Amino acid sequence: MSLPHSLALLLAGTLLTSQATRVATAEDYPERPITLIAPWPAGGGVDAVCRMLGARLADRLGKPVVIDNRPGAGSTLGVAAAARAASDGYTLVLSGSVGLATSVAVYRKLPYDPTKDFAPVARVADIPFVLVVHPSLPAQSVKDLVQLAKEKPGEISYASGGPGSPQHLFAELFKSMADIDMLHVPYKGNAPALNDVIAGHVPVMFSEPATALPLIKEGKLRALGVTSMTRLASAPDIPTIAEVGVAGYEAVAWVMIAAPAGTPKSIVARLHAELTRIVELPDIHEQMVKFGMIPVSGRSPEELQSFINSEVVRWGNVVHAAGIAGSQ
Repeated sequence: MSLPHSLALLLAGTLLTSQATRVATAEDYPERPITLIAPWPAGGGVDAVCRMLGARLADRLGKPVVIDNRPGAGSTLGVAAAARAASDGYTLVLSGSVGLATSVAVYRKLPYDPTKDFAPVARVADIPFVLVVHPSLPAQSVKDLVQLAKEKPGEISYASGGPGSPQHLFAELFKSMADIDMLHVPYKGNAPALNDVIAGHVPVMFSEPATALPLIKEGKLRALGVTSMTRLASAPDIPTIAEVGVAGYEAVAWVMIAAPAGTPKSIVARLHAELTRIVELPDIHEQMVKFGMIPVSGRSPEELQSFINSEVVRWGNVVHAAGIAGSQ
């Protein structure tokens, strides 16, 4: 056998072996534990949902799913770590609208591009917020608040968890659509902001339902509306802002599991199918509703990529209108 012929056979055998390995990798996935990055501190509703999903995913895949909490910089540290991970399906991130949409405009230099550095896997939940006011504010409805703000432009203040936070951007979108002016009072986190609203130091806030609903029941806050287009299953008596004052208003913090860009499509498809089934389980659905979330399933990874692209543009416009582009 001539040397060139032997070399050709060797190269052909190597190619076949490589192709077989690639197929086996996709078919045998997973072969070891999976890391699911949670870019928030342990505790809280979203972290609890992350752990529930991780546990069920481990059951279905037959391998452990390790939750890796990496908080900091408005969730961007954990999301950046996921973007740098190997594209093999063994590192995922449970991120959301802050890490994958609004941060693009808020941060001067984001260490990743959410439209290019990730392969969306499954959007699992939406988190509507509740527009609440201190009981001392003479506003019984969204229309009352809008009218009061028009009568006193710039005099009514609202609290937020900081510049670029969902509370801030949801309020800015509300201001824009209602054509009113309110004064932004930023805090270092949701808890201190909510405490000052409860104390009556700042009269208005958009708050997560998990923390707001108990306070509303106790009479410490008054609910005017929810930010989603549908009412909350856990609080059906609270109308949507769109139906009682600002037509077309919708603002939700969404939660999505994503993998690093380049993850094999077969692995993304497997994860998407499993997570879709998990979210639709009655007990998971019930827990999400209890945390004030709206379970979401069904959108394909391709549809989710288009969704992220549109959200980056939508909230980028709000960030620029609010004058906080590149503020972080």
